[in-house]
Amino acid sequence: MDYILLIVGLALLTVGADMLTKGCVGMAARFRVPEFIVGLTVMAVGTSMPELTVSTLSAINGNSDMAIGNVTGSNIFNILIILGICAMVRPMVFTRENIRRDIPICIAVSALLLVMALYIGSPEGIGRLEGIILFLLYIAFVLYSIRSAKQDAPDMEAGTDDGTQTEATMGWGKVILFIAIGLSGLIYGGNLCLNSATAIARAWGVSEAIIAITIVAAGTSLPELASSVAATASGKLSLALGNIIGSNVANILLILGMCGTIKPLTMGGITPIDMWMVVGAAVVLLLSALAIGRRRITRAEGLMYLAIYVGYVVLLMK
Repeated sequence: MDYILLIVGLALLTVGADMLTKGCVGMAARFRVPEFIVGLTVMAVGTSMPELTVSTLSAINGNSDMAIGNVTGSNIFNILIILGICAMVRPMVFTRENIRRDIPICIAVSALLLVMALYIGSPEGIGRLEGIILFLLYIAFVLYSIRSAKQDAPDMEAGTDDGTQTEATMGWGKVILFIAIGLSGLIYGGNLCLNSATAIARAWGVSEAIIAITIVAAGTSLPELASSVAATASGKLSLALGNIIGSNVANILLILGMCGTIKPLTMGGITPIDMWMVVGAAVVLLLSALAIGRRRITRAEGLMYLAIYVGYVVLLMK
């Protein structure tokens, strides 16, 4: 039954991803803002709902390992697996703003989590004060991103990457309907996949710590995977990239901010290696943009991303 539910969940993710992508593109056209910003905010928060649900419930139940492990594992999965797969589908192109502003912010937020969790947290984790700070920083991040995007592209028409208005005729009712159906499919499908995959993993005898960082993290990242691959396949590269960067920032600032505010989180079984991997994955993304692929993630680099993640998982298993 778990295998059947896993297949059903994947089907819902596929349909939900397509609907959400169309709705977000339509919203970008209606608000006349770049698709990257819609991916960075609306789409990122929407596809992070499984992480928010799992981490919040884990925090309330006093399971800090699951709350923090879910976020750290998801952020590593988002960059190394999702962007790796997207690059295999179509090479990911970075804009100047991605390199100068968006990716450095992702690195800074990841480093902030590492410092708070390992060195200044109370005790060795995310306390209420740190949680409040993270949550306020997320609000500031969203406002700054929207403001910066409008300054960077004042003449961009209808919110698309190239100024075209292909989705401008979509009415508000249709936009809202597409986003609502898309999010519902992603969240419900993600939960089905998460629960069934976790049950399968436990049946195989995988430890709870490994489940939190890998299986649960991958399960809650399935909406990001489905929506980003769908966006990439349809040529909406900035929407996919914005979704991943926005999700990673939202996972740390919004989700752990809320969880830490609700109930202080301790590191538990989450190791410094896991925290450093979160920072390292973001740094690898910047290196791809600056030196390796030169403002793009090539298919070869996408394969390299996947190999790094596999190596990380193998290290965890030892």
